[in-house]
Amino acid sequence: MLKELSQKPELGLLHYRLHVGFRNAMVVQYWRSFELLHAYAHDRNQAHLPAWSAFNKAIGANGDVGIWHETYKASAGTYENIFVNMPRFGLGAAGDIFDSIGPRARI
Repeated sequence: MLKELSQKPELGLLHYRLHVGFRNAMVVQYWRSFELLHAYAHDRNQAHLPAWSAFNKAIGANGDVGIWHETYKASAGTYENIFVNMPRFGLGAAGDIFDSIGPRARI
């Protein structure tokens, strides 16, 4: 799915970060809009819906694999990320970065 989304930016994925541990994997994704995320998740012609269906048939709720999913909507101008001595990360990797102004500006 990530390969498909990376090759088709019109589907709406802006950026993702993969975190792999000993017994888990986590993908954090940033999307252009909730509507594009929802459309991708329910499109029978894209990779997600057939994969989700196959997962539910093969594994479902038998306890072998856990799924954790959260979606947050942030409206324009209603979020803030502050980066100090950091590479582009999180929302900063998905959009534009601007220097702080006002009392939070770094001197």
